[in-house]
Amino acid sequence: MPIELDPTMHPDLAPLAWLLGQWEGTGIAGYPDQEEVQFVQQVSCTHEGGPFLRWEARSWRLGADGGRGELFETELGFWRPLPDSEVELLLTHPTGVVELYYGKTEPAKAELRTDGVLRSPSAREYTAGHRLYGYVQGGLMWAADIAAMGHPLQSYASAQLQRAAGPVFTDDAGDEPPADAGAPDESPKGEV
Repeated sequence: MPIELDPTMHPDLAPLAWLLGQWEGTGIAGYPDQEEVQFVQQVSCTHEGGPFLRWEARSWRLGADGGRGELFETELGFWRPLPDSEVELLLTHPTGVVELYYGKTEPAKAELRTDGVLRSPSAREYTAGHRLYGYVQGGLMWAADIAAMGHPLQSYASAQLQRAAGPVFTDDAGDEPPADAGAPDESPKGEV
């Protein structure tokens, strides 16, 4: 099914239009010295008319009932398309890490590597990342490699997401949070 472009979307966003939408699905994360975690993830990728996409991803440990358990990770950021099929992804994490990714886009694919990592004094050691995103058979698939806690760059997490039928990021009562809702007060346990 071809992706319909929103007429209010900035024309520079066309190479990233496949990211737009509300996504949900499951994934798995694992890293040396950490237990393997299965998680439920929800992603919101929107545009506001400018030449950037707004990105918000939240993940919860997979509960015994197959639903959301404890918050695992969360990130906020922006995709910025550049000339010649290049792209930047800026991400912030409530664990004290800010990442700047740089890479290339192809039709329905983006591959990025960290160009810079900034950590607060209380953040765990983290030095580099590599991410791959793809639009595959109507779904959003992604994989992330990281170099952290003295380990070289290696596989960390991946997920398969499908377009969500309803609102994402609901609280336990099923209500959407207010538009100005920030990140949760507690830091995720699994984020590096």
